[in-house]
Amino acid sequence: MAELVGPLRKQLADSLSSCRVLVVGAGGIGCELLKNLVLTGFKNIEVIDLDTIDVSNLNRQFLFQKKHVGKSKAQVAKESVLRFCPSANITAYHDSIMNPDYNVEFFRNFQLVMNALDNRAARNHVNRMCLAADIPLIESGTAGYLGQVTVIKKGQTECYECQPKPTQKTFPGCTIRNTPSEPIHCIVWAKYLFNQLFGEEDADQEVSPDTADPEAAWNPADAAARATASDQDGDIKRVSTKEWARSTGYDPIKLFNKLFKDDIMYLLTMDKLWKKRKAPLPLEWEEINQLAGSQEQVIGSGLKDQQVLGVQGYAQLFQHSVETLRSQLKEKGDGAELVWDKDDPPAMDFVTAASNLRMNVFSMNMKSRFDVKSMAGNIIPAIATTNAVIAGLIVLEALKILNSDFEQCRTIFLNKQPNPRKKLLVPCALDPPNASCYVCASKPEVTVKLNVHKTMVQALQDKILKEKFGMVAPDVQIEDGKGTILISSEEGETEANNNKFLSDFGIRNGSRLQADDFLQDYTLLVNVIHSEELEKDVEFEVVGDAPDKAPAPSAPEEGKNIANGNKDSAQPSTSSKAAVEDDDVLLVDSDEEPSSSTMDTESSNRKRKHHDAETDDASSKRKRLDQQPADDDDEDIIALD
Repeated sequence: MAELVGPLRKQLADSLSSCRVLVVGAGGIGCELLKNLVLTGFKNIEVIDLDTIDVSNLNRQFLFQKKHVGKSKAQVAKESVLRFCPSANITAYHDSIMNPDYNVEFFRNFQLVMNALDNRAARNHVNRMCLAADIPLIESGTAGYLGQVTVIKKGQTECYECQPKPTQKTFPGCTIRNTPSEPIHCIVWAKYLFNQLFGEEDADQEVSPDTADPEAAWNPADAAARATASDQDGDIKRVSTKEWARSTGYDPIKLFNKLFKDDIMYLLTMDKLWKKRKAPLPLEWEEINQLAGSQEQVIGSGLKDQQVLGVQGYAQLFQHSVETLRSQLKEKGDGAELVWDKDDPPAMDFVTAASNLRMNVFSMNMKSRFDVKSMAGNIIPAIATTNAVIAGLIVLEALKILNSDFEQCRTIFLNKQPNPRKKLLVPCALDPPNASCYVCASKPEVTVKLNVHKTMVQALQDKILKEKFGMVAPDVQIEDGKGTILISSEEGETEANNNKFLSDFGIRNGSRLQADDFLQDYTLLVNVIHSEELEKDVEFEVVGDAPDKAPAPSAPEEGKNIANGNKDSAQPSTSSKAAVEDDDVLLVDSDEEPSSSTMDTESSNRKRKHHDAETDDASSKRKRLDQQPADDDDEDIIALD
């Protein structure tokens, strides 16, 4: 058994003081990591983070204080660290790591890169940049009491994208608009409503009843005749939601009656929807207002954000938030738009009120503002001690790399509960690269099934190449013998192609596209399979040997997904990993140590039932912990178990 004891050997200590390391992220893990690095002896550190400090960060990101709220995380972290280690040479960047300025040559300036990120898009990008620069990357993540650290080295280990990550899933539009059955459906609807009223309108985020719902199978003409909705202002009119709201002067009472009375009564005319479901119950402002003199019911005690109000309370919150947002919109001027932000009180009040009123309409238990924010903002419950443990493990792996002991590096899982060998920290041998990975394979290649007559060039660029395959600025050439340029990263060069279908360029079944991202030094060959039999609301499928083909879910954490919402309120994860590893994390023992893949298989035989966790970026945690508070934020909604 080997132990890490005593001071570092002189050769390693000298290496620490001279090497340059890049820390990507200065949040929960990043703060702990920066502290560990300088106290271990690292002297030349560069840290980058686009985020600013929010008051909600202060309970765990100890380098920040209340006076720092609103300031750059990277800059304040640097200043705080220099106060207790003034000899360190720290450079801070308040910027996105995906900025083209941070190219392959930038990454080659470092001997080691350490990720302390909270979203998948940035993780994918750093993974590719480190592969292109051939620089070791230490990846990490936490979710509640769970944590993970792993090492990525080009040609020697799996890259971050070698194993599939459960894709974030948007719910069917008809579920959101017509038949919500879980609180998360109502929260998604409320976020859509915010954008339709105050933000950028998106046809895919419509909130009015969906008359095209295939399950309804009703006659719109008959239903319209039978509808008993109010004929006053606020009645259902088939115009855009924002246009209608403007016509009322964003009157909160008219908005309320339209959304929670008239639209619901319209839904009730879709008879078939309610044959096997409990029908929704419309709300009317005047009836609720009559309760103004009665005692408002509040469920729960303690912090205000953790209390659940009654219908009257949420109706009043809806009115107040609409009035506030209306004023903000007016101050910005004609044509202005607001952007939803979980940390903006009026925006969060609006989503909390609207989602809870809809929950009440559809006979669900209402949620506290805290719970709604956790689901709407894709927030992972953050535990300071988990971040501290993971940051310490990152440094231990870094020491192995700098000491030329790469073969001793491990993937390390932090469990919530001890495994059968009574270990909370479980190391696993690093797995070799996945030969069919569409990122680190020698010749990355994927096969995509789509309808060439319905898929536009814009969708190929945004939804397939950028969103699905993580490219930043793709250039696409058709392998047709002519070298036809379909998409160019140069602004305006191929903009005229965006609204044309792939078939307009001769792309058909069997066509091949070469997609290049020069920033990432990455080339992907895309084989096109034409299909007219894709499922409803599915624009494309990745087929063949691409890593999108996820194995059956089995995981060190019992294979439970980290989801961002279910029928109960948000709770920290209660998953645990059942692993067979005998060694403690600080002991690097023999080649008989199982790989993380082996551990996955063996652990699946010991599964025990645990409660679902409600955190960000649904992940079975078998190989990598994916969190996306994000940022993201792509605003996709995470699938529920």
